Amino acid sequence: MPKLTIHTTLNYSPNFDIKKRKTKNIKFIIFHYTGMKNDNNAIKKLTSEKSKVSSHYFIKNNGQILSLVPDIYNAWHAGVSSWQKYTSLNKYSIGIEISNKGHDFKYVNFNKKQINSVIKLSKFLIKKYKIKTNFILGHSDISPDRKKDPGEKFPWHYLSKKKIGIWHNLNQKYISNKRNIKLNNKDRMIFIQNLFKIGYPKNSNISKSKYTKLLTTAFQRRFRQELINGVIDLECLLISKNLIKNLNKIS
Repeated sequence: MPKLTIHTTLNYSPNFDIKKRKTKNIKFIIFHYTGMKNDNNAIKKLTSEKSKVSSHYFIKNNGQILSLVPDIYNAWHAGVSSWQKYTSLNKYSIGIEISNKGHDFKYVNFNKKQINSVIKLSKFLIKKYKIKTNFILGHSDISPDRKKDPGEKFPWHYLSKKKIGIWHNLNQKYISNKRNIKLNNKDRMIFIQNLFKIGYPKNSNISKSKYTKLLTTAFQRRFRQELINGVIDLECLLISKNLIKNLNKIS
């Protein structure tokens, strides 16, 4: 079998755990945006010993892929995080930072060159580490009470067509007509329980009502990107049910 390779440029970061991990423990891909004004600022932060943050890969605005931390080490990108039974996801994941100003600096669309690099790199990693489709996530999925990235402009639907991440298979026109239709308390609870079944974190140190809104917002950034309001409606419930149904088929 030919050796798996992908072209990257080395730009090593000092921010990683010295102890090597077993490749069988690499189970997730986590996408981030940098939230910084340009490539240079992002690279400087990701490679500065003072920042205490890093990722395994960085995708520049022109699509170039930098290798910052070898896959065999834990990079410092996920922080306090969980998904399903896994916690502290630095131990189990590959972190990919994508250059984007983010919500604090006029959040813009990811460009075509970046997305092409996301696809190439993701397919390489999925094959190399046998990563499950439902373990390809955004930072806001694993830390919904802290993070917004990669945000609602990240093309999850398009990537799912390339078998990178999950998506629902509901008719868009049908579910759009269910938007803003209010739910009773029972159905809202079903929605939240569905999110926990999908893998979203259950625990938070903030109030239940505030966490519910942040959890719903994270779900919307991922699966209902046209309207991010933190309000659980019938469209959200239907999408969550469909995702559960699809996940049951692949588990």
